[in-house]
Amino acid sequence: MSALRDSFGRFGARLAPGAGGFFAWWGAALASWLPASWRAVFGLARDRLLLARDGEQLMLRVQTLDGLRELGRVPWPPDADDDALSRLLAPSVAELPRWGLLPASVGLRRRVLLPAAAAERLHDVLAFEIDRQTPFPADAVYFDARVVERRGDGQIQAELVAVPKVALDDALAALGPAASTLAGVDIADEAGRPLQLNLLPAGRRQRAADPSRRWNWMLAVVAVLALAVGLWQILENRNAAADAFEAQVSGHAGDARRVAQQRQQLLDLVEGAAFLERTRVGRPTAIAVVDELSRRLPDGTYLEKLSLEGGQMQLIGFSSEVGELVRQLEGSKLWRSPALSGAVQPDPRTGRDRFTMTAELAIAPEPGKPANARNDDASGDADAQRTR
Repeated sequence: MSALRDSFGRFGARLAPGAGGFFAWWGAALASWLPASWRAVFGLARDRLLLARDGEQLMLRVQTLDGLRELGRVPWPPDADDDALSRLLAPSVAELPRWGLLPASVGLRRRVLLPAAAAERLHDVLAFEIDRQTPFPADAVYFDARVVERRGDGQIQAELVAVPKVALDDALAALGPAASTLAGVDIADEAGRPLQLNLLPAGRRQRAADPSRRWNWMLAVVAVLALAVGLWQILENRNAAADAFEAQVSGHAGDARRVAQQRQQLLDLVEGAAFLERTRVGRPTAIAVVDELSRRLPDGTYLEKLSLEGGQMQLIGFSSEVGELVRQLEGSKLWRSPALSGAVQPDPRTGRDRFTMTAELAIAPEPGKPANARNDDASGDADAQRTR
């Protein structure tokens, strides 16, 4: 049998009793629909050339999926060489695997009931049954076995076929040099049909190239290449996805940085505007300061310069009553701690004294906050100035 058909049989034996028979039937039915050339390519062909010695003649038959076909009988002298068949037959027939066919009378057949698990190693299992099932010792026969029936109770009906070694050796000797070209030896049933067994020892079989092996290697190479291409494609897809994700993250990070910078600028602008607004609202206006000064300064005093910068007010001018200026300016709500700064210098041109005076502008407290809480630092500075 072909390697593909044997694989189906082993797989079916593992599935369930009867499954192997189904796969064998299915494989044979599938092969019957294919051309002969395709059967050979996929290893489904069972075509073989059967050789049987009948007196001085060699009987030739071809077995295919469609049945047995008689080719004819040719004289077969004992001194015929192994190439004589190749010269007599057509190339398509001469290239078929050659099998010897023994008559049913030389073999002994016995039916044995076994567990279904024994189907996978049927030959090894029945090797221990030869002494019990046949009158021959195990070392005196060539044997093979086949599954006849797969029962629904988890058992199989197997058939053991044994042929005395002497009978098989005589049949091979009768074929002459052609015996060395045999791929196997089968035995016929009562109707003359082969039983699909191989009684020839494994060491003496002519090994033919398995037509499916080359395809198996090609399919294996294609599968490995497809797997490699698939893995490479997966890796490329992952790398492309990672690069795209990194670019997306970088773009979002740049946008986030720009948004953060704009937000900080906006906060700075808002805080600056709020600070300026609080400063503007809390400090006295220049008009109010000028009005207050005009009412508090004595008549003999006039100003040369009035400076309102930050929280400080600076007065530079001339007065004939410099000693009274501090007392006149104290007690105003618009400033605090008025004091002379620097030396008082007489001015011969005006007949008055030139003075410089500083004071701290009063800053109104924020709503809900005590007035002295905001002006503690300013008061401390004013006290320090008075101490000096």
